[in-house]
Amino acid sequence: MTLTVDAPAADALTDVAPPAEEKPVKAPVKRSAGRKAKTIELILTVTGTADGEWRAELKQGSSYLARDLAVAASAVSRAARELHDDLATPIDSIIEEARSQQAAKVAALEAELEAARRVLADLD
Repeated sequence: MTLTVDAPAADALTDVAPPAEEKPVKAPVKRSAGRKAKTIELILTVTGTADGEWRAELKQGSSYLARDLAVAASAVSRAARELHDDLATPIDSIIEEARSQQAAKVAALEAELEAARRVLADLD
C-alpha cells in the first residue's frame, strides 16, 4: 500500500500506518505473584517397643510404598537428628529408656545364669 501526501500536515502523519520494519509492541506477559510448588505428601510411621524393636512403614496417599520394615534404633536416632532436634530429643529419650530396661533385663538374666551355674557345680 502506498500513501501519497501533497503537503505534510500534523493530521496526516497520525493516520499513516507504521513502516513494515517496525515490530508491533507486545503486551508484557503477566506472571503470577508466586508459583505454588506441587507438594508431595509422604507419611513415614516409625513404631518402637519397650524391647527396643523398631518398625517403619511409608505411605503415599492410600498406597503403602514400604511396610513392616525392621529398623535399628540407632538408625531411628540418626534419622531424627538429621530431620530436627525437636524430633531427636524425645526419640533419643525413648531409646535410652528402652536401653536401660534391656540392661536391667540382661543383669537379671546374668544373675540367674550365675545362680544356675552354682547349682550345677554343687551337683558335680
